[in-house]
Amino acid sequence: MQFRVAILGCGTVGGGVARILLDQQVALHERAGREVELVRIVDLFPKQSAERHGIPRALYAGKGDELSPEQADAEVLGVLEDPDIDLVVETIGGSGPSILGTTRGVLEQGKHLVTANKALLAKHGEELHAAAREHGKGLGFEAAVCAAIPIIRSLEDGLTGEEILSISGIFNGTSNYILSKMDTEGQSFGDALRDAQAKGYAEADPTLDINGGDAGHKLTIVLRLAFGLEVAFEDVPRQGIDTVTAGEVAFAEEMQGVIKLICHAQREGDFVYAAVRPMIVKRTNLLSKIDGATNAVRVIGRYAGENMMIGQGAGSLETGSAIVSDIVFLARYGDHPRPAPPKSELRLRPLGDLKLPYHIVFETADVPGITGIVATAIGHQDINIDSVSHNRHENDNAEFAIATMPCTRAQVDAAVLDIQNNHPGSLLGEPRVLPILI
Repeated sequence: MQFRVAILGCGTVGGGVARILLDQQVALHERAGREVELVRIVDLFPKQSAERHGIPRALYAGKGDELSPEQADAEVLGVLEDPDIDLVVETIGGSGPSILGTTRGVLEQGKHLVTANKALLAKHGEELHAAAREHGKGLGFEAAVCAAIPIIRSLEDGLTGEEILSISGIFNGTSNYILSKMDTEGQSFGDALRDAQAKGYAEADPTLDINGGDAGHKLTIVLRLAFGLEVAFEDVPRQGIDTVTAGEVAFAEEMQGVIKLICHAQREGDFVYAAVRPMIVKRTNLLSKIDGATNAVRVIGRYAGENMMIGQGAGSLETGSAIVSDIVFLARYGDHPRPAPPKSELRLRPLGDLKLPYHIVFETADVPGITGIVATAIGHQDINIDSVSHNRHENDNAEFAIATMPCTRAQVDAAVLDIQNNHPGSLLGEPRVLPILI
């Protein structure tokens, strides 16, 4: 029995999916237990897509070189209403009403849905899961988080006997590439970003990559699966890498660490503390070794201990591989839909409420005793100091960093306020505060 697949949107990711489906027909037939056949592709630029990915033009809807938006909408509707199509791959992107309506329509028309659309899932995942259950169909989204790393399947299947205590990782390759360049080559943030754009790791508009938005979409999905949280994307605290300076990178190196944009979630009692933000990762943590555009996920469980998964988080064939794994899974087991994702009574709290070690960079007037003033204020908040960096002097200014033992962000903020109130003018800017991941 054939398992017939259609693709909506055949750009970078959709083209990778189509290429794998065509190249691996025999192997996929054996793995799925039935023939997996790509039967239709809808793309606004069929001629260009076919030539770019080496796909037969006959698979594309429409006869011209391009489709108008109205023609594309009509072709999409034809896919949804075709009773012979079993599964639809959505690689159009976006999270607005139009794509939500299309993806809901796939499920409502009795077809399985596979998507890499993390923004859509972060904002409307609950609705799509409900539609899949209502109509007895599968929703595959392995490629939505870290592409080639099978973290979704691990959480849904491999770790179902585990109580997950924490998940931390590098979920965005663009930001990791930029920070790696700043660390290993001493580039400024701007130069490293331009380098990433030149090599195709960053888009012309890199906003979602550098402001933590892309990583936040992925962490939202993971929080639901790993901890059963009913959490909205807007609830997840996010801070990007665009404020990271070369000085902070150098101080991190002195403290035997490296700055990474980290997605972190940690369970303590009835709460899960979570955020996306730059953190100093100690060199003893394997995440500190993950450079370039590579992604990594570190899962710590109560029983199994630590698991690490490392791989490519983007790319045509890398992401396409994850999508095809969902297609094969649904071809084999799609008649037995997954149960609803588990819900828990756990509640989300900001990472800053959790006691963590902190790295604080102070820029001060170059006056005698300033290090002691800062250290005393920190001590007044019951914060123990782990280490103090060398002072760096420039003109009449000094810059130094202090690493604390675990404390809350509120304690750090109170120490800074103490300095500002009792020693006005001693701080020449707001201290830069980064949590430390050991």
